[in-house]
Amino acid sequence: MLFNSSEFIFLFLPITLFVFLLLGRGGYYKVAIAWLTSVSLFFYGWWDVSYLTLLVISILFNYFVGVILSNRQIIIFKPKFWLIFGILVNLCLLGYFKYANFTLTSINSVFKTSFHLPTIILPLAISFFTFNQIAYLVDAYRGEAQEHNLLKYCLFITFFPHLIAGPVVHHKEMIPQLDQKWLYRLNSEDLAVGVTIFSLGLFKKVIFADSIATYANPVFHAATQGAQLTLFQAWAGAIAYSLQLYFDFSGYSDMAIGAARMFGIKFPLNFNSPYKAVNIIDFWRRWHMTLSRFLKDYLYIPLGGNRKGPRRRYLNLMITMLLGGLWHGAGWNFIIWGGLHGVYLVINHQWHSFRKALGHDLKKSSLWSRALACLLTFLAVVIAWVFFRANNMNAALAIIKSMSGVAEVSHINSFPTQIPLMRDWMQQTDPVIHATRLSIVIQIILLLLIVWTTPNTQEWMRKHNPAIDYQESYSSSNFNISIWHKLQWRPNLIFSIITSILIFISIKTFLSAPESEFLYFNF
Repeated sequence: MLFNSSEFIFLFLPITLFVFLLLGRGGYYKVAIAWLTSVSLFFYGWWDVSYLTLLVISILFNYFVGVILSNRQIIIFKPKFWLIFGILVNLCLLGYFKYANFTLTSINSVFKTSFHLPTIILPLAISFFTFNQIAYLVDAYRGEAQEHNLLKYCLFITFFPHLIAGPVVHHKEMIPQLDQKWLYRLNSEDLAVGVTIFSLGLFKKVIFADSIATYANPVFHAATQGAQLTLFQAWAGAIAYSLQLYFDFSGYSDMAIGAARMFGIKFPLNFNSPYKAVNIIDFWRRWHMTLSRFLKDYLYIPLGGNRKGPRRRYLNLMITMLLGGLWHGAGWNFIIWGGLHGVYLVINHQWHSFRKALGHDLKKSSLWSRALACLLTFLAVVIAWVFFRANNMNAALAIIKSMSGVAEVSHINSFPTQIPLMRDWMQQTDPVIHATRLSIVIQIILLLLIVWTTPNTQEWMRKHNPAIDYQESYSSSNFNISIWHKLQWRPNLIFSIITSILIFISIKTFLSAPESEFLYFNF
């Protein structure tokens, strides 16, 4: 069941919320939690009920290991043994379902062997619920998570707004909220804020992401089929996919936070205008923020972080990003994508060290230097996304080659003499993308202007605590003195009408179009 489906919007979400509030109003708090857990399991099983068995087994195993870690006086073995045992079981489970076929294929390719396994179906959301539970075990080992209520733990893992594609939520961020009795009462502000955030996310998904996808998909499909792409096609496809992924994941993150907020539950921030980043370090502070936090806290820092000198720091960065790439998918293209970002981060840190050695103040910058840095960062991210999106390495390399313009350099003539021909060329329909080149350019420019010049959702909603950890410092533009400040969201009739219009346009659009999954559902 998708967030952008009629079943979810018209049936599942309103019925689930109504019954939850009805039970809470009657004081049946445990029953209300049980109801949310049950419908979340139903939500998960909507795709394939066979997935439920694995999810339930994983929840029970991690819960009991966590209880053992929290009650050290009854531990037979040392706590570290139970922590390592629990993490290994989770990783083995994830490794078998997600990486077994990839590993055997790679071994067969290198050693010319013929090992074979039956086709393994990847369980939905296994990466996300596995990371949630590994974080819980580590927190329990550290004494930061002590939960002996199985029902609450089940809801913590299965709560439908974050179950499929995040955010990766810590135990201490959600469980204490379930203990507040006001959570089980109708709160008009939570409902209004939640519906608004959800509506903004839905609009981003069906209007922006799905529309620009029609330009990205044909390019990557053509590259997979071995077609020779032009410079324009390659860059148009790469930028279109970068925008598709941006609005798709931004939309999903908003819808997850908004859906949870309708129930009075706040999630941590997961997306904060990453294409406004002025360097790659800044990008990873803004993109999939809860995953970045997980990789930093549970992988990079345990590896030594930056405490053992620059060389070890750079090695730790590369290991973290390579494993982060592999987490996204079982394929060499994901490993290359992670490795590229690892290299980007190393270069970024070295550049900062070089500037500090020259006595530069890294906090001072001009508007033009920030704009140039933002553009350079965006282009680096776009190039890396090609490997992330391509179906195989050959397709990725073919697109990168076309983006370099190597095949077309010999055909470039003096630009001024080409202006009339350029105008005619822009008005023609591109044979790969199946749209006029002018329409492609216009839509890409419009979406880039939205990305770079408008406030994001949490900036619109900042006075109403849109997320657990939202801070004014997260603001990616000078929102206070800009024209957008006057248009900041308020719970009044005007914004209710605007929200209703967004919902109407979004629903009308997705009802008339083929059903479209969120891209991060594949990871």
